Amino acid sequence: MHTVRFFSAAVLIAGVGGCEVGPDYHPPPTTLPSHFSPATQTAVQPGTVDLARWWQEFHDPMLNKLVERAVNSNYDVQLAEARVWQARAQVDYALAGLFPTAHATGSYNRNRTSNNLSNAAVSGGSSGSASTATNVFAGGTSINFYQAGFDAAWELDLFGGGRRAIEAQQATLQAQIEARRDTLITLISEVARDYVLLRGYQQQLEIAQQNSQAQRRVLGLQEMKLHVGLATALTVAQGQAQLASTESSIPPLQTTIELAIQSLAVMLDMPVDDLRQEVGAGSSLPVGPEAVPPGLPSELIRRRPDVRQAERQLAVATANIGVATAQLFPQFSLTGSLGLQSTTLTKLVSTSSIFGAAGPGVSWNIFDAGQIMATIRMQNAVQKQALVQYRLSVIQSLADVNNALTAFNREQAHCQLLQKAVEANRRSVELSQQLYDAGVVEFLNVLSAQQSLFESQEQLAQSQQAVSTYLIALYKALGGGWEASDEAAAKAADDSLGADK
Repeated sequence: MHTVRFFSAAVLIAGVGGCEVGPDYHPPPTTLPSHFSPATQTAVQPGTVDLARWWQEFHDPMLNKLVERAVNSNYDVQLAEARVWQARAQVDYALAGLFPTAHATGSYNRNRTSNNLSNAAVSGGSSGSASTATNVFAGGTSINFYQAGFDAAWELDLFGGGRRAIEAQQATLQAQIEARRDTLITLISEVARDYVLLRGYQQQLEIAQQNSQAQRRVLGLQEMKLHVGLATALTVAQGQAQLASTESSIPPLQTTIELAIQSLAVMLDMPVDDLRQEVGAGSSLPVGPEAVPPGLPSELIRRRPDVRQAERQLAVATANIGVATAQLFPQFSLTGSLGLQSTTLTKLVSTSSIFGAAGPGVSWNIFDAGQIMATIRMQNAVQKQALVQYRLSVIQSLADVNNALTAFNREQAHCQLLQKAVEANRRSVELSQQLYDAGVVEFLNVLSAQQSLFESQEQLAQSQQAVSTYLIALYKALGGGWEASDEAAAKAADDSLGADK
């Protein structure tokens, strides 16, 4: 099999104290197959498909309405959005760390000396001369002290630790954006799947009820014939057994219908009774296109949010190595203060009250018993885990598409054969009824033909339901659905980072 390699547009750039992993960072190339497995090819048509609103391919207005409502009201989506807001705030917090900080201060103190002090002189003078008293305070004297000013500090990011921290937070934000997109894909596919299951169960219930009514009519005729001696108790008992068997399938179907409605109501944050009334007692099963072009595996990797999220998490781990490595180097800072001091409020704003201090500072951890190196090794291990997780997500995404394509293709073939079986069983019922009326065959042949028809109809309904659910699984595996509902939010988020998504 020919293979292609997945390379992103940007390259990994080595930086001081780590690697730069801005919005364009991507992990090492991953070997991908040039196409999906041969078992899926009969379900593939050449060309491209618009995955942004794939659920509209089922041409079901109710499904479109439910998907739109779920996207706007689902709690899982709201939680994912809140995590995006949190990550965006963390980016702003990290960016602020590159700039100086300034604090305004002000204080007032009133001090009173002890009554036990005699006259105390605070003296001063030049070296080599007699000291001269400058202030004399008696015991029990009160003193006012006023101070106001500014303190400023600026830690210089000479070795890239701060910049690596910003890159880590930016990659975290992008990972949360992809997580929200993945949540949207899961939500839309689950809503579509539960809706298809609901319609499928309703269709199976309708088939069971129709067969039950038909069997009840036949049983009624046999009971009438029994009264006039044209039928036996055996044929009536056989008819009663078949009717009871058919009716026994109705309660489980009613239960599954209720569970499907409950599941939809939770995802839509909607009262169950209102949803039950809105979806109705039954409708035709949504049917999608017979074939879907999946594109190339390399396109899949760029489209699936879970793979893109794993890629961003790898970028976070790589940036954190740079943050840890920067701790090996000295930390330089500039500090300063400027203010006013006075013992009287009226003199506080005079030039004689000005004081100030400024100067550089340095801090260097010269001995920590190996803590920094252990942190670097730990971050390297975290990065390796993230790389393995990324490659695993790539492999899993390919397997998801292959499995969905294969199941969709095989179930379509199964469904076509079942359609032929239903037609044959329907003819069998008609012929057996005619032959029984003519006295050629026993009533047991009629019952057997009816039972075979019911079973084949039920299997066909289940197969049609499976075809649609496998198609939904295929759309989910292809990573479609987040573009339409998340387009504006995703563009705003990407533009704020300068990312070319």
